[in-house]
Amino acid sequence: MKNEIAVIKPESIAEEMEIEIGDCLISINGEPVKDIIDYKYLICDEYVTVEIQKKSGEIWEIEIEKEYDEDLGVQFKDAILDKPQSCHNKCIFCFIDQLPKGMRETLYFKDDDSRLAFLQGNFVTLTNMSEDDIDRIIKYRISPINVSVHTTNPELRIRMLNNRFAGNVYDRLKRMTSAGIEINCQIVLCPELNDGIELEKTIEDLYKLYPSVENLAVVPVGVTKFREGLHKLDLYSKETAERQLDIVGKLQQKYIKEIESPFVRMSDEFYVVAQREIPSTEFYNGFKQLEDGVGVIRLFRNNIKDSVSDLKENIKGSFTMVTGELAYNEIVNAADIIMKANSKIKIDVIKIINNFFGETITVAGLITGSDIIEQLKNKEIGKHVIIPDCMLRKGYELASDTEKIFLDDITVEGLGKALNREILVCDYTGEDLISIINKHHEEV
Repeated sequence: MKNEIAVIKPESIAEEMEIEIGDCLISINGEPVKDIIDYKYLICDEYVTVEIQKKSGEIWEIEIEKEYDEDLGVQFKDAILDKPQSCHNKCIFCFIDQLPKGMRETLYFKDDDSRLAFLQGNFVTLTNMSEDDIDRIIKYRISPINVSVHTTNPELRIRMLNNRFAGNVYDRLKRMTSAGIEINCQIVLCPELNDGIELEKTIEDLYKLYPSVENLAVVPVGVTKFREGLHKLDLYSKETAERQLDIVGKLQQKYIKEIESPFVRMSDEFYVVAQREIPSTEFYNGFKQLEDGVGVIRLFRNNIKDSVSDLKENIKGSFTMVTGELAYNEIVNAADIIMKANSKIKIDVIKIINNFFGETITVAGLITGSDIIEQLKNKEIGKHVIIPDCMLRKGYELASDTEKIFLDDITVEGLGKALNREILVCDYTGEDLISIINKHHEEV
């Protein structure tokens, strides 16, 4: 049933009003609730009248006095209370087009829905939106939203997205920012397409929209082994990554002088590939672009440094940490710091080669359970195996991330059984690594 309630938060208005799981939200203040944006907008008042259909079919009309921005304290069965808008682009760098056949169906769904950009941090291209959709964003103050820009060159963007409507992105960005909508932007950088001079122009164009556009992240294209029939794309080498860092670095220096912020930030992968030092903590301004891989290494280092003093001295234990090629050296350094603080703790770090997607994929977040099993089953491993939680993200799926499952459908429980080890899931920033070791130890 539409707008069915799946979760009632403890001590919430819904619980107090005896709203139950399985009940359905019909209207707020007489206005029908068509999707989650309607709900978020209509519920923002100090006095609301809510119409609820009980599981029995009975209709309840509930008058509620509350704080202005307080909601009912519910989660709906369908995240956005509506079917998500699918993407009609055919981007030359689309990762979903590079997936192998036979994976679970939900992984192949391409969303391009501004509601998900607002609620879940998904990026949208704006190409699949009508003018009415833009009007609605402005009317409901849907902010911030995340936009995949890639380039402000209309002809190039049409070519990269393979969508004849893709060229007006800058006009739409200007329209929304002039109305006070905050926007986070992203560029997927493809060698010899939207990098170099084109990248410089795009950054400068978006900087003109500051402060409504406050952050711009630049990430390198990901290339799997399943690109047959697709546009040929190269990976960044040490030389080409350095070139992009130099171009962006000059702009960052200028922006820091003008607004005390670099404005645009490159993902960690560029620094690792170029073999350059990761910028300072101050550079990342609160680490607002972690989901783009921007500043993860610096935050990880900080978390290990700040928490290693909490490591218990009277414990011992053996652990195996698994990661991808990109973060391997960083995880090894962290393990060394921990073992230096307590020599009775033994940590092995194993680099997992991505055979599933291809060795060109080096990030930990795209490692599969099958690759871990295959590469650990014949190795001496610790009593506990530690994996980062980014390996279990739902990726492009419109579903809860509470289910601990890899992209290849192997669960954490299944991984544990295959390796005959307890699997411990650590925050990918390393925030809880020390506490996990403290908890899963042996007494000396």
